Amino acid sequence: MKIKYKRVLLKVSGEALAGANGFGIDEDTVKGIAQNIKKIVDMGVEVAIVVGGGNIWRGRSSGEMDRTRADHMGMLATAINALALCNGLEADGVETRVQTAIEMRQIAEPYIRSKAERHLTRGRTVIFGCGTGNPFMSTDTAAALRAVEMDADIILLAKNVDAVYDSDPNINPNAQRYSHLSFGEVLSKNLGVMDSTAASLCRDNNMPILVFGINNPENIIKAVKGEKIGTLVNNEGK
Repeated sequence: MKIKYKRVLLKVSGEALAGANGFGIDEDTVKGIAQNIKKIVDMGVEVAIVVGGGNIWRGRSSGEMDRTRADHMGMLATAINALALCNGLEADGVETRVQTAIEMRQIAEPYIRSKAERHLTRGRTVIFGCGTGNPFMSTDTAAALRAVEMDADIILLAKNVDAVYDSDPNINPNAQRYSHLSFGEVLSKNLGVMDSTAASLCRDNNMPILVFGINNPENIIKAVKGEKIGTLVNNEGK
């Protein structure tokens, strides 16, 4: 089966792991995502994954809590999600490693770029937890950073919406859907594809992003085959 991308960085939001529950980890949802990741691994795609933590904790919604401490709590939430997704992948026979930007050696490897690279070249899937390890940095920024470090072909940004719109399609039935965007348009129009730090990092390193809906996990397969789904964001805007 022909694939367009040999190495991908898949960003899975925490909310996607919650399924219809909206909070916590939905086992059936994790199984569905894991099964489709296995399919692209079997197709020969090298897969690195960054997970969010919004299904467990959101640092920016922590009220008067110290922001640094709140962000550290969010990093721990991503580690929980990374372990859950790892369990789902291993149950399907996918050899998987979890690496975290904050050391927790009893449960995961520390993030080491050369070691992650070696895992990928040997056919193992690598899940990156704890974001960048720094407060004030989102998991979108972690996805952009790890994609550049791993020399990925593209970032697959799996969201709860099927593409990028000029406004919330759940609120505005006339929201305009984009099939292609440039990073300049994303930043100037403040479209919320990912935060400005992440978008700028992708723009400066010519790292394209495909935004698509995870509600149908088979979109992961369509994405690596280059089928026209979601919204493609790159420097050319086409």
